[in-house]
Amino acid sequence: MNLAACLGVLEKKVLLIDADPQANSTSGLGVDVSSVQKGTYQLLEHTASAKEVIIPTSSPNLDLIPSHIDLVAIEIELVDKEQREYMLKQAITPLKEDYDYIIIDCAPSLGLLTLNALTAADSVIIPIQCEYFALEGLGKLLNTIKSVQKIHNEALDIEGLLLTMYDQRLRLSNQVVEEVRKHFDQMVFKTIIQRNVRLGEAPSYGESIISYDASSKGANNYLSLAQELLEKNKA
Repeated sequence: MNLAACLGVLEKKVLLIDADPQANSTSGLGVDVSSVQKGTYQLLEHTASAKEVIIPTSSPNLDLIPSHIDLVAIEIELVDKEQREYMLKQAITPLKEDYDYIIIDCAPSLGLLTLNALTAADSVIIPIQCEYFALEGLGKLLNTIKSVQKIHNEALDIEGLLLTMYDQRLRLSNQVVEEVRKHFDQMVFKTIIQRNVRLGEAPSYGESIISYDASSKGANNYLSLAQELLEKNKA
């Protein structure tokens, strides 16, 4: 959500797809989740086209395909369908000419929803919390990405590993940063997202960090990430 908003502020046309049943990106951008009539669920069901489910946001240059708790059911409903891993890719392919960046916000699980996102994506950003268990989960996720590359999307690239929730006062945070940089080197973004009170507050006001407090450390971190992403893609 914050990355998408910062890319919009940097004058890129961005679409954010909320592919998480918790709908945090939807509510975090000021959309009342209970009022969502059409969104990612209808898109994956193919009962609505991509252009029918897009809504504007108050954030500059940022559109949204919202989520709803109904999305929980999609894993069961798609399981018997042919080409079930390609539903999202088929739905959003016509939109690629309309946006500079399409960002898919995934649930923190490796189910059919996330598989659809990985199949549709050109590249993936992997957030890593600066905590011990995040390192354990990283290996499983990288294996999943390799499987997706082999079977569903050979063009899928890893855009980078993003270290988040970093607290420089904690030895564990610094150890995680060292370990990740030692093992993955060039794959790791230079930008680190630090723990920041304003980052935690912003979603409760239905705003991205750049709208809520553009001078905060959190906003500076995400702007730096957006700029690093643009430089990586030579945009």
